[in-house]
Amino acid sequence: MLRALKPNGLNVTKPNFIIFMPDQLRYDSVGFTGNTMVKTPNIDRFASMGTQFTNLFAQASVCSQSRCSMFTSQYPHVSGHRSLENLLKPDEPNLFRTLREIGGYHIAYLSPRGDLYAANATEESVDEYGFLSEKNATLPAFKDGYNITGDEPLSASGIPTVTNPDPDHNSVWNRLFYGGLRNETEAFDYDEKTTRGALTWLDCPPQHKPWVLFLPLIFPHPPFEVEQPWFSMYNRSEIPLPASIKDRTGHEATYAEQIRSQYDTYRATDEIWQEVKAVYYGMISRVDDQFGRIMNKTIETGLWNNTVTFFFTDHGEFLGDYGLVEKWPSAVGENVVHEPMIVGGGGLPEGLVFEEMAEMVDLVPTMLQLGSTNENYAQYGISLVDAIHAAARGENVTHKKYAFTEGGFLTSEEPLLEQGPWPYDIKGALQHNKTELVGKAVSIRSKEYTYIYRMYEADELYRRNDTQESHNLAAEPAFADVRLEMRDTIMRWMVETADTLPWILDERGPKVNLPSPKEQYEERKTECANCQSAQTCITEVFTPSGTFITHTPFATSLEYEDQKEL
Repeated sequence: MLRALKPNGLNVTKPNFIIFMPDQLRYDSVGFTGNTMVKTPNIDRFASMGTQFTNLFAQASVCSQSRCSMFTSQYPHVSGHRSLENLLKPDEPNLFRTLREIGGYHIAYLSPRGDLYAANATEESVDEYGFLSEKNATLPAFKDGYNITGDEPLSASGIPTVTNPDPDHNSVWNRLFYGGLRNETEAFDYDEKTTRGALTWLDCPPQHKPWVLFLPLIFPHPPFEVEQPWFSMYNRSEIPLPASIKDRTGHEATYAEQIRSQYDTYRATDEIWQEVKAVYYGMISRVDDQFGRIMNKTIETGLWNNTVTFFFTDHGEFLGDYGLVEKWPSAVGENVVHEPMIVGGGGLPEGLVFEEMAEMVDLVPTMLQLGSTNENYAQYGISLVDAIHAAARGENVTHKKYAFTEGGFLTSEEPLLEQGPWPYDIKGALQHNKTELVGKAVSIRSKEYTYIYRMYEADELYRRNDTQESHNLAAEPAFADVRLEMRDTIMRWMVETADTLPWILDERGPKVNLPSPKEQYEERKTECANCQSAQTCITEVFTPSGTFITHTPFATSLEYEDQKEL
């Protein structure tokens, strides 16, 4: 079964695709979203050459969960992709497999990220996987302070560096996932190898079929570390401070205080948070430089006009807001799920700001329509293509009314949760020892409100113009109707999206390739005939006490009692 193919509105029927995907990039940490501090000239230029989205949200706040959702167009709960260690299986449909098998695309996955496909599944969906020229590269690792003597000096300012890390595992720097300044040797890392490989690959891409070049990076995911000139690019004293816990009103999700307390982030001064944010911004500027090199290559090689490029991330980052850092599986706030997506090239509208609500599950149907490729399995996303073209023509457009995000676990699922190594050890322990802190949660967003339902604690309601989600209005009587309406909408959404009906239909009464019962019975009769007789054929059985006895098939109760003496 194939859904009817819709035109893509482009001059080319099957454009090529580039997907440039940083990891853990906040929506408000790039220039085109309004951040005047961070330097992202290449990303901002691309935004002016394409369509940027202001109300697009990821469906999960953690890597694997978010990626499995966006690349299948199914919400995390639909197929159980709710943990880091439940990846796409060989028989599960996904974007790349459909583009490859139905659309005739060549799929190049030019980095060895391991957080999308399970064992033996990558081969079903892509044609190339890994670095183009540099092999045996590994993901960035936190430097283990216990592997150094502690005598090495820190930097002149007292700030640890990657070369000379803080030897205390529980220091404030280590508990903030801070690495600091790294040397030039370490600069030739995972992302740089991916970028250089992509530049080489674009010199000679497949000539006889359309292609997808997928570039999933690591930056700006912690550890927060970067080399020069990015490390010193930002004046620490000018970095805006994170959202303060002092500004919060109403109920706060319980995990927040537990993380602050267990990691003791209260030790972090304003200057320390500014240091962390400055390095994070430096990492983003480095990503921007790499993205600019890729974009310039598409223009230099004449690929821009027939190649559609996507820029997006998997999720965001706390970055000090309310004394938190990194992310949390049941966190569904603006800072960890708001997506800074841009799409451009190939004849798509330029300079468009798309303000309608949208979700990352919309990615798959959008790319399939752009690639003139039929959908071949059930999806919950809605293609953005027609809405983008209509908005560019000045028409009134409504894409979606709501965007949903989910995360967390049942307390009964505790044995299935991952065990985090240092410096994730405390978070891992919290998830196992107090699993209700990472209890299941669902958020629903409209243009006006964000509502969060939590299974094991009070809910939350925020105005969308409260961008830092400081004031929880859920308990205020004036907002009771809003709370009830959004809660009811979540229930309807969960019922509508509880599962999928496969498009491949099963034939009732299929042929079964097994020997018939009669054939197997006749074979057993022949085996028994080889004994002296069926009545004297000796068998072994367990007695009620669990010991073996031997007897004829039709032993009487008396014979059975006699043989218990054997």
